[in-house]
Amino acid sequence: MARQTNDVFNKEPMLKKSLTLFAIAASAYLPFVPAAAQAETATYYSSAYIGSPTASGEPYSEHGYTAAHPSYRLGTVVQVTNLNNGRSVTVRINDRCNCGIDLSRAAAGQIGLLSSGVAPVTVRPLR
Repeated sequence: MARQTNDVFNKEPMLKKSLTLFAIAASAYLPFVPAAAQAETATYYSSAYIGSPTASGEPYSEHGYTAAHPSYRLGTVVQVTNLNNGRSVTVRINDRCNCGIDLSRAAAGQIGLLSSGVAPVTVRPLR
């Protein structure tokens, strides 16, 4: 006699596969947004990217207070604090990068990142 189970996923393998594929696809469009400040590494954009389109579609400007981040939703406003000197800047996420946070030149200058090029920071979402 066949064993019975109440598990809907065992009865409907296509449902399980469909939900799994949906979860994977949704994660690409709905990135994780941490609620608390996180320690990360900050760098800043090369001037070679001036005018290049960002993930949001707007062109990169070294004079704007914007940043790239791998997981915050585009449009999220975050406060970035340089842990080496305590200086902070508020930026809007408008692009993607593969690690840490990549700041515009203006934002990097505000927190004293231009001379070192890289620094430990905390990133705290504001809205």
